[in-house]
Amino acid sequence: MSAVILSDDIFDQEVLQSDIPVLVDFWAEWCVPCRMITPLIEQIAQEYADRIKVAKLNVDECPGSADKYNIQSIPYLAVFHKGNITAQNIGVIPKTTIVEMFKQLI
Repeated sequence: MSAVILSDDIFDQEVLQSDIPVLVDFWAEWCVPCRMITPLIEQIAQEYADRIKVAKLNVDECPGSADKYNIQSIPYLAVFHKGNITAQNIGVIPKTTIVEMFKQLI
């Protein structure tokens, strides 16, 4: 399973109302570090498909959601569980660090 592509219209439904934890990758096309972690995000989406939802939100195309969470720097990764952010990280980080963000929730 690949990452869910989010929009402002479906953010609440796909993320905040999800029955399972959601890893959201806030990114942009022009962001080189964002492109660097994309393969890791896709790997995680495949490996943990039955236990966590992985979603991507382009901050340029969805400014409402980016503003709501005060996203100032990207890539910004956030784990949402039961409507709340339980972990967050900014910048390029290793896959093991990304997994540690949600591992205790699955």
